[in-house]
Amino acid sequence: MIETGQEWFLSLGSEYGVNPWIFGAIYVGAIPFFLASIAWLVRRARAGQSTVVPTLLAGFFFVSAYLYLAIAGRNIPVWVWIFLAVLVIYGAFSTIRDTRRKIAKVEDK
Repeated sequence: MIETGQEWFLSLGSEYGVNPWIFGAIYVGAIPFFLASIAWLVRRARAGQSTVVPTLLAGFFFVSAYLYLAIAGRNIPVWVWIFLAVLVIYGAFSTIRDTRRKIAKVEDK
């Protein structure tokens, strides 16, 4: 069963022009950079400094794997883009909410 799923996953790469290993590496590899950007954003917000650059970097790392999909992919079904849009919107909402809580935590002390 696992082998069948793995074969299906890898076959998507040739069907849509995307290397699933590269996609996965970008997806997982961007996580520490995303978290570092959020930490930088929180520190700057607490210090009353501009948060534009860390916010842009966090956003870039958040969508980097999907940027690869958009650039390298071909014939991606519309439902995939809708699903990814929902994931990105939900993830952005959750990240903004959590980041605001982290910033407010220090302001309350």
